[in-house]
Amino acid sequence: MSQACVIDIEASGFGRRSYPIEVGYVLPDGRSRCMLIRPPEEWAHWDEKAALVHGITRATLMQHGKSPLEVARLLNDDLAGMTAYCDGWAHDYAWLAALFEAAGMSPSFKLESVNRLLGDTQLSQLDGERRGALAEMGLKRHRASNDAKALQLALDRVVSGASALRQVPAPAPALSPAPAPAAGAT
Repeated sequence: MSQACVIDIEASGFGRRSYPIEVGYVLPDGRSRCMLIRPPEEWAHWDEKAALVHGITRATLMQHGKSPLEVARLLNDDLAGMTAYCDGWAHDYAWLAALFEAAGMSPSFKLESVNRLLGDTQLSQLDGERRGALAEMGLKRHRASNDAKALQLALDRVVSGASALRQVPAPAPALSPAPAPAAGAT
């Protein structure tokens, strides 16, 4: 399987009034994009507990964020016709719907849960692989694109079986070459 397109969304909090504040994604070829979203006036909910996790202030969004219309256009341009996979489908679906509704657009891509790609055994390995990928990446900031990159790497490892390969010790090198077959043996 080639690498999946992976998306992650940070939000103002959880619940019906929450909204997306950052979207990050990684394309199958490894290119990525991360965008802060400037909330429209009617997006007023703000959860300080969520802000402690993502580390993004509302002032930062107002100063550096793109409008929902601009973010939706870029998403549609970059992800047109693709399936983007996420690990929090129920929340991410609602947040993308809010973004596209505010932009007055429809997405040109499909959002799916990573669960669609993995069996039960692989799903049980995914979180550990994601934590390992984040640690390897040495990231200091919790950002949507970093989370998407880590999820893409974890998916690739789980699907390719790299997780199992890393847990099995490599065989010890042979101490002497195998004996040559006897003459006339086939």
